Amino acid sequence: MKKILFGLLVLAGFFISQIALAAADLEVNTPAISALKASMQTRHGQLAAHYNSGAVGLTKDGLIAVKDANLVALKDRQSLNGLVSAENGDRNALYKEIANANGHAEWEAEIRSTFAQRWVQKAQSGWWYQDASGWTKR
Repeated sequence: MKKILFGLLVLAGFFISQIALAAADLEVNTPAISALKASMQTRHGQLAAHYNSGAVGLTKDGLIAVKDANLVALKDRQSLNGLVSAENGDRNALYKEIANANGHAEWEAEIRSTFAQRWVQKAQSGWWYQDASGWTKR
């Protein structure tokens, strides 16, 4: 009986979080969100070639990672690591800002998960992303 009750509580919690997330305005805009998006858009031009080559991929937690540093000239690796770090900083801040702008800081994990799925859906053919089984090519 306790196992069934626990299972029902877990299931109810899942549905409540999904309903709450459905109510979240993922397109909300604040000055901080606009600045983060502009920064990410500018950086995307520098990252695009690395996505295309397979050096960088989308992670399952809504960030990016250097997937294969050997695809980048040794002299350019430090610069790439800086780009990845800056992008991940902006992505983390974006998820937090969207949750806060919705008045629900506790939604950050669900917002991150939703964006992780969106990034993969928007990825160009040939880009790499992580799923439950590891790296996969789109």
